[in-house]
Amino acid sequence: MTTASPAQEIPRVNGRLRTALSSRTRPPRANALSSTITFGWRAILKIKHVPEQLFDVTMFPIMFVLMFTYLFGGALAGSPRDYLQFLAPGILVQTIIMITMYTGMVLNNDLKKGIFDRFRAMPVWRASFLAGAMLGDALRYLMASAVVLTVAFILGFRPDGGVIGVALGVLLVMVFAFAISWIWTMLSMFMRTPESLMYGSFMFLFPLTFISNIFVDPETMPSWLQSFVDVNPMTFLTTATRGLMHGEASAGDIGIVLISSAIIVAIFAPLTMYIYNRKE
Repeated sequence: MTTASPAQEIPRVNGRLRTALSSRTRPPRANALSSTITFGWRAILKIKHVPEQLFDVTMFPIMFVLMFTYLFGGALAGSPRDYLQFLAPGILVQTIIMITMYTGMVLNNDLKKGIFDRFRAMPVWRASFLAGAMLGDALRYLMASAVVLTVAFILGFRPDGGVIGVALGVLLVMVFAFAISWIWTMLSMFMRTPESLMYGSFMFLFPLTFISNIFVDPETMPSWLQSFVDVNPMTFLTTATRGLMHGEASAGDIGIVLISSAIIVAIFAPLTMYIYNRKE
């Protein structure tokens, strides 16, 4: 009895393997939508397994609404309830914009762990990893909005724009937040740790949020400070959101926010993808 040599056996094994594989229907390749949804679900699962990360969309909004309403309401508007009509849309803007850094922090953490390279080598749409992470963050934005508005309604917030005005205001803030998150996503590829990205974003966001019309009317500020407030993108966003919720929004205010969002995405999204595709 003769045995086949290794050179003869290898083609036989390969032939059997091809036969076994060809007898089954190959699963379809993931398209851009399905891969994005999968990565979005991954981001949601992280929230499920690490619920402590929801503190910034639950406890912090409650603290801000209660603290600013009752500390400054009487001094600035005569009563906390009257001040809340002015404050609530601004707190919504502040809360959502402050958590836009989360996408960049997640990406930076994946870069450190090495899973970034595994995702980039998969046969899926390259941008699905980033788009999925931002899709998961949309849930965080909705949760933060629900918390802020629920507390505000309990305290006496009564928007004249009704449900539609409130929904449009939340949607406008989420559009701008999506645009801003591209900035942190790009920076996450240069920062060494998630903490450094967080501190860097805070240094940028704190002046923008507090030196705006979120908490007070700019007319009470010094003229040199008003000059900055008048061109602050947070001022335009807060004005448009406040106008939508109270039924007084102008097309100009909304248009400025939408155009600003489009410009930010047009600049930072391609730049982020360029760096992402060439990251080593």
